Amino acid sequence: MAEFRLAAEHRTEFGKGSARRTRRAGRVPAVLYGHGQDVVHLSLPAREFAAALRNGGTNVLLTVELDGKDQLALTKAIQRDPITRVHEHVDLLLVRRGEKTTVDVPVIITGEPAPDTISNHQLNSVLVEADATNLPESIEVDITGRTAGNGVTAGDLPLPAGATLITDPEALVIGFLGAPTAAELEAELEEAEAEAGIERDESETDGDVVPEPQDQGSGESMESAEKSSDA
Repeated sequence: MAEFRLAAEHRTEFGKGSARRTRRAGRVPAVLYGHGQDVVHLSLPAREFAAALRNGGTNVLLTVELDGKDQLALTKAIQRDPITRVHEHVDLLLVRRGEKTTVDVPVIITGEPAPDTISNHQLNSVLVEADATNLPESIEVDITGRTAGNGVTAGDLPLPAGATLITDPEALVIGFLGAPTAAELEAELEEAEAEAGIERDESETDGDVVPEPQDQGSGESMESAEKSSDA
């Protein structure tokens, strides 16, 4: 597991105005807590923090440099602007080498199920307990060739050495269903239309109606017929 070193600075001003000034200065407001120590208000370099998340994942282990002292920490909560995606605030949890901690680990799907099979991702992550300095960034599961009814539970996931699953092992992570047939899709459509009060025109199901040809008579033009009557 990669570690990322960030130079932190103390924060002595608080409130929304102070937080905006901190972000304008290229830093992220944060708090550091854990192991019975008082909460420390600090800021982190925004660019380096974003790079740590991008390369190490949400469970990235950070070495926070503050007052000439290094402290290990994990991100416990991250607030982002819903539009700009800028990091607005971070909660950091102090950890020690050798201690266990519980984190959410993303589940990554690889491969494709069997033909005419649809996968249904039920859980995007699972709870795992592991050494704070050796947390998995993600858990990959290969679904190649999986068929309907052959689901993947949390207990089926391949955990890294030293990690313990906290999520219920019987919890369904990925389910698989057979692709619906044309008849099943048509039946679902008719049921939805009936529930919506839509009455289907049965003539539409009989194909296009071809109009009957009109009687063309003998093929003589109207002008020819008038000349004949004048003769």
